[in-house]
Amino acid sequence: MILSDFVISPFFVGVLIAISTIFLALAIAAFRASGQWYIPQETFAREGFEGFYEEEVRESSPFAAQLHTLFKRILHILGRIGPKRNLEKLAQSLVEAGEPGGWTPIDYLGFRTLMAGVFASLALLFYLGEPFTHRLSAFMLGGLLGYLLPSLWLRRRIKKRQLEIQRALPDAIDMLTICVEAGLSFEAAMLRVSSQWDNELTREFRRTVSEIRLGAPRAVALERMAQRSGVQELRSFVAILNQSVQLGVSISNVLRGQAEEMREQRRQRAQELAHQATVKIIFPLVFLIFPALFIVILGPAITIFAELFSSMSP
Repeated sequence: MILSDFVISPFFVGVLIAISTIFLALAIAAFRASGQWYIPQETFAREGFEGFYEEEVRESSPFAAQLHTLFKRILHILGRIGPKRNLEKLAQSLVEAGEPGGWTPIDYLGFRTLMAGVFASLALLFYLGEPFTHRLSAFMLGGLLGYLLPSLWLRRRIKKRQLEIQRALPDAIDMLTICVEAGLSFEAAMLRVSSQWDNELTREFRRTVSEIRLGAPRAVALERMAQRSGVQELRSFVAILNQSVQLGVSISNVLRGQAEEMREQRRQRAQELAHQATVKIIFPLVFLIFPALFIVILGPAITIFAELFSSMSP
């Protein structure tokens, strides 16, 4: 038996599918058991803040912890096999995505390699009875699709998280202004806002306050929060806030001005989306609504004209 026949043999395909299915089931079970996509302890350990544990993250069971650790070890091993390019950019992307699963760039590369193997095995399973060229093409296309899907998922997760932060920022700054003017400190105001809502921005607020309490300067903690978010509005707000503190300007005045500016930016974004609606509606209007109207209005007339022409013909 030649090597190509062995690679596409049912035994080899069955073993490959079994291994891929076990890894995929292990991934799903690990995340379901732990119930968390965000592991703050490991992140803060890498940043030099030992012993941090976020209050709202519930403790996982020992089985879930062992399962998650085993899955991460598998991903780490697979990640060392795959190509390692732009690790710094990938690390920043994972941070902007909220660090799902507490993954490092190597772990994420291992996940991409795992998904490539799963999809390649499934594609080969569906083409077992086809010629060798078809099976080989399906195997390669399945592996490529599995390798690219995690990247698309990561980009979508980043955009979704940034959009959530962008939408929550104006209301959060309004409430920060009210709390500071009522006499609370800036950190206490951030915690007060975090107690009212539960979104990506308030989670970043709680994490930033925890960094400050562990000894990080407030300016540094706020800059880290802005870098983790990847939202330009939040970066501008943090830069103005840190600059005002250095210049001795009242925080309440800065917050009031920033709240007005954020509301104006939100109004401008809403107007921009409203203007884009007329362009976006062209496609469904031309390809979906107009054909249905033509069929309903002109359909009876077409049958009448067809009968008329058929009666006039010799």
